[in-house]
Amino acid sequence: MLKKIFSGKPENIAVQFFRNMIAGITGTIVDFVILIICEEFFFFGEFYSTILGFVAGLFVNYLVCRYWVFPEAVEKNALLDFGFFMAIGFAGLLLTQIIIAPFSEHGLFGIGYFVSHISFGTRFFATDQYYIIGKAIAVVLVYFWNFFTRKKFLYRQFKGKK
Repeated sequence: MLKKIFSGKPENIAVQFFRNMIAGITGTIVDFVILIICEEFFFFGEFYSTILGFVAGLFVNYLVCRYWVFPEAVEKNALLDFGFFMAIGFAGLLLTQIIIAPFSEHGLFGIGYFVSHISFGTRFFATDQYYIIGKAIAVVLVYFWNFFTRKKFLYRQFKGKK
């Protein structure tokens, strides 16, 4: 069973979903690492750090999806394929920015609601690190957006075995 999941062609949507989750986790790790490095060490601000992390994670996610999650659906024109992948991803970035905004000191709409009104306690996160909570929520919601949107519009020509 594990061999079918990790090697060979994905035979059904469940295998694709699982592989996409691994691709998403890999991209998310890259995303989070770049986000935190840019924010905590280079002080770019949550807004710009989120964008830089997202772009790095998107590129890693694209490569894994293109060659491992949906290998049967690889477009002949890789540039066009990546363009569509990016468009769906940028819609996910917009959703991420909207979700992270209430948790951010310097977000899309200025200081976020949770930063100015609700305390999650300083035991785990200082107020200036609430963006991490928002990002974690966004990761889950945007994952579903990305998978199903890409499956329906970008990789719809995939005809897996039933």
